[in-house]
Order: sequence, then structure tokens, then C-alpha cells
Amino acid sequence: MMMQNKYDLAVIGAGPAGIVGATTAASLGARVVLVDRFGDLGGAGANTGTVPSKTLRETALTLSGTRSRDLYGVDLSLRRETTVADLMRREHAVKEALNRMLAQLVEASSVEFIVGDAHFEDAHNISVRSDTTSRLVHAEKILISTGSSPHRPAGFPFDKPGVYDSDTILELETIPKSLAVVGAGAVGSEYACTFAALGTKVHLIDSRDVLLPFLDSEVSDSLARAIRASGIEMHGGERVAECTGAGDEITLRLESGCIVQTQAVLVAAGRRSNTTSLNLAAAGVTAEERGDLKVDEHYRTAVPNIYAAGDVIGFPALASTGMQQARRAMTLAFGTADDVPVRDILPSAVYTIPEVAMAGDTEQAVHAAGIDYIVGRAQYTNNPRGCIIGEKEGFLKLIFRREDLKLLGVHAIGEHASELVHIGLIAMTADCDATVFSKLCFNVPTLGALYQDATWRLINERAQMFSAVSKWTLT
Repeated sequence: MMMQNKYDLAVIGAGPAGIVGATTAASLGARVVLVDRFGDLGGAGANTGTVPSKTLRETALTLSGTRSRDLYGVDLSLRRETTVADLMRREHAVKEALNRMLAQLVEASSVEFIVGDAHFEDAHNISVRSDTTSRLVHAEKILISTGSSPHRPAGFPFDKPGVYDSDTILELETIPKSLAVVGAGAVGSEYACTFAALGTKVHLIDSRDVLLPFLDSEVSDSLARAIRASGIEMHGGERVAECTGAGDEITLRLESGCIVQTQAVLVAAGRRSNTTSLNLAAAGVTAEERGDLKVDEHYRTAVPNIYAAGDVIGFPALASTGMQQARRAMTLAFGTADDVPVRDILPSAVYTIPEVAMAGDTEQAVHAAGIDYIVGRAQYTNNPRGCIIGEKEGFLKLIFRREDLKLLGVHAIGEHASELVHIGLIAMTADCDATVFSKLCFNVPTLGALYQDATWRLINERAQMFSAVSKWTLT
């Protein structure tokens, strides 16, 4: 007979969304239990995805000397064979430190943590089974935040050496001299750039002609140019017809007839939500294609007491957005509407080389909506900090509504773009107009001053335009 415990909230999945959801509810007075099949907290975000891949990127940039190649008289380029141990040593240390920090956070929040597999018995009861125990958890509300796993499409021999998905690529024993990345989404593009920085010959293959089409088109085009300039060979509008391997060589035959031969293949064909084993039908919840759960604006599923947040609800499937989704959902579930921000603008970043980041609307979205807008731009090469770090292609792009200069979107490409975008995010959340940037004092040298540069240029151009119109009218 299973033991039964009653809670205000049961959270299934201890990734970024699950931990934030659990601790948010606990801070609002709820009795919370957090269930995960693994003992290490943090899910894919801490253990196989966000943090490990970004740590690997930083290590690759440091070891390769990429950030130092424009320093006059200095050569820090990689001169020896790099082992995977060199690359992963820092990644393991960061992951272990994060696991410890998350465990301390959960304990300090008085959230009970149970290791085991969760299965719905009905909309309020979950059975949790491990090798040694079995218990029944009753909860008034439930948050599903089980994350996602790499999708493995048919046709790729994942059981053979040299064929990886975005989790197993971290298990590489040697750095390949050549790599084909199938799928140019965020994950595929990031890994392509990381390995290219280490000197690996990279082929990036995708069925779409546009790189990362959710980005502002100007940023997408600039990133594509930078990726090609790094030596990555891009195969747009292509699909893999066949993948075969013999010895240390893997052959990809594309539908166009093109043949790509490499030492390794990374298949980055999207993610699949981890909902298959939950027995969702018992709770009355239905999963969509690839296991995604459909939710309303408050992150509730079709069953009112069951919420979902993070990768399980699909795009954008970022650690940052998952945490904000869970925070909003649990604030509404256990707090009041007054505790929730009126505007919830979710930023995104892709850690390619160079980084790209955005918040708010793209120029193509604003144009499609019929909004009269104006754009302000500032180049890294015209910014002292940009010159110091040697970023040649970077720029900041601000999209304002023309009539009142309210900021509608911010887009950046270049070193630290993922940090830079937050200034615009705060301005949009506070409903600021362009004058807030023109009047502020920014430290020099900083990339933050790009906001002032972009705004001054825009205001001056606008003033000149009005002046020209006035003169024409008077004449």
C-alpha cells in the first residue's frame, strides 16, 4: 500500500521552470512537493543543455584565442591538440556548483524534494515510484515542467559511433576534424559555431533558406554572413536523404545529390517534450505533436488545476522563458493579479559566435501589423568598448513607433548581445520612449552606450526630416 501525502502544489520536473515554480509557490505560503526522476536538480538547463553548452562555448572561445585575434602583436590561437577533457573540465565544475546551489535553494524554500518517476492517477493524485519506495501524492494544483529531450528522426544511425544528438555530443572523446550539423535552429547553430571556433570543419545543413527566421531579418542576415566568414559551410534548403557510416567517415547524401563526408554528425532536429510516461490521460490532459501541452494565457492546461511551463509547452523553450512562465503561473495560482507585471515581454538569445539577442517585435512583425515606425541603429565599431573587444560586425537595432517614439523592439548581434538586450527590455516594460536613452548618462567605455548613440542618431535624423518638411511647406 502506498503512503499518501497532501500538498497545495505538486511540481513534476526539477528543471529551471520547475524549481522557480516550486519556490515561487512556497514563498506565497503553499506547501509544495517537487518530483524529479534524477537526483541532480536543474534538468536539461543545468545538466545537458543551457549551462553545459554555453560553458563549452566560453571554453572554446578562450582556448581557441578567438577573442584575442585582433590584438596587435598577440597570438593566442590554439597550438596543440585539444582533448575533450580540456573542454569539459570547466563544464563539469560549473554544473556541479550549480547543482549544489539549486539544492540549497530548494531546501531553504522548505520545498520537499522526491526522487522518482511521476505518473498521474487522476487530476489531483500522482504516484511516485523509485527503486526503493512508492508513494501517492495528492495536490490541489499541479505544475508540469518535465522539460524536453532531443528529437531523433528516423534515418540516422544513432547507435553507431560518430552520430550524436544535442545531449550525447557532450560525451565526445575527441574533437572531430570535421562535423556535419543537421538542423540550423538555435542549438545546431550554437554548436556549429563552437566547434568552428576550435578549428573543426563544420557543415551546417537545414531545410530552411533563412537562418533562425524568428530573428529580425537584418540580424539573421548578419549572423549568416558571420557564420560563413568563420569557415562554416552552410547548406540551406537541403534535407538529408541518407546517412551512412564506415570506419571514421560518415557520409550524408542530401536530397539535392550533394555529398557531405565528415568524421561526426550532430543531429539537432528540435526537441520532444518529456510527457510520454506521465499517463496524462488519467488526468484528462492531452498532449499535442511531439508531446507539447497546450496552455492558456495563465499557463493552465484544459484541466484548470493543472498548469504547464517551460519546454513542455513548446517555443521558445528557453530556460529564461520557462522560469518566467512558471513564476507567472504560480503567482496567479497562489497570489493575486496585482503581483504579476502588466507587460510580460520575454527576451531570447542565441549563443552563436557572435551572439544574437532580441526582445519585443521584429521589424517585419511591426511592418506586417501596419504600424508606422522608425529605426535607430548603432555599430559596435563606432563604440569605444566595441573597438576594444574587436567586434567588427556587431550592432544594436531599436524599433520605435514613429508618432511617440515608444520602443517596440530591441535587437542586437555581437559580443555580450545577450546582456545588452536587457536595457531595452526594461525600457519596454516601463513603456519608455526614446528620450530616456538620450538623457541618461552611460559609463564609458560600455556597450550600453550604444542605446544613446542609436537614439541620438534617430532623433537627429527625425529633426532634420521635420526641418526639411517645414522649409518645403514655407517655400
